[in-house]
Amino acid sequence: MAAMRQIFELVGTGIFAVDTLHVRARADAGYLLVEDGRAAFIDTGTHRSAPNFLETLAALEIEPGCVEYILLTHIHLDHAGGAGRLAAALPRARVAVHPRGAAHLVDPSRLLTATKAVYGDDVFAAEFGDSLPIPSARILALEDGQRIRLGARTLEFIYTPGHALHHVCIVDRDRGEVFSGDTFGISYREFDTVAGEFIFPTTSPAQFDPDQLHASVTRIAAIDPRVVYLTHYGRVGHVDKLAADLHADIDALVGIARAAAAVPDRVTRMRAEIYRHWCGRLSAHGFCAEDGVRRGLLDNDAALNAAGLDAWLRRIAE
Repeated sequence: MAAMRQIFELVGTGIFAVDTLHVRARADAGYLLVEDGRAAFIDTGTHRSAPNFLETLAALEIEPGCVEYILLTHIHLDHAGGAGRLAAALPRARVAVHPRGAAHLVDPSRLLTATKAVYGDDVFAAEFGDSLPIPSARILALEDGQRIRLGARTLEFIYTPGHALHHVCIVDRDRGEVFSGDTFGISYREFDTVAGEFIFPTTSPAQFDPDQLHASVTRIAAIDPRVVYLTHYGRVGHVDKLAADLHADIDALVGIARAAAAVPDRVTRMRAEIYRHWCGRLSAHGFCAEDGVRRGLLDNDAALNAAGLDAWLRRIAE
């Protein structure tokens, strides 16, 4: 059981965070919901992460046939790359996704190609791996406001673009819980201090839209959730404060992008400015680790956010 405790943890009533171990420990999570003998996964990590979810079921003595749903916030591979592999091992599970994402689950080839273009072949092979196609008969394409039942839970899909045009959050309004994927930002537990959680938005390629993201963060906060479960990483409270921080940081990152728009090699400039901005915020937050620790936790996100801001600048210039 010692090894299992590193892979999953109980984070709410019938809710387990499963560490996908993508990139590093406690960077990327999926969730297992267990209710009245029925189960569902929310997000799956990459193709390489699927064994972690199956090991979690085994450790909790949950039969694969009890898993009724694989619910995807969006189809980026750190959230949905393992869906095909899990679906193959979970005979009753149906895979729910926004309609814009459904075709990419049936045929993931374009998604795999786009991911390789962002990360490069070597990183793709090491960190993601291929994704298995899912038969269309097993896919539920759910629109904004549609609901499913899992025992006593009613789970509602709400459309939350800004990070991706096919992004949804999954809401249990009765319990005041939201599973936010990437819409409600990134909050690594290493950054927790007496001031609470530290959060920042993800503007990674290729569909970042600041107006949409502002609206989606506002929509989540308006639900007045008790807690939000982030893919990156885990459970957070203090939702109103974190929403205000996200709004401020979206504006700050857009300002960094606009200031660098005409600069040669603007991606490099934006990456450096994003990192500098976050370090200033972290210092004010009471996080005092040395630069090497900060870079280890932030470099990847600074690079992805800079690439996403670059894609946004190119799009609005067209």
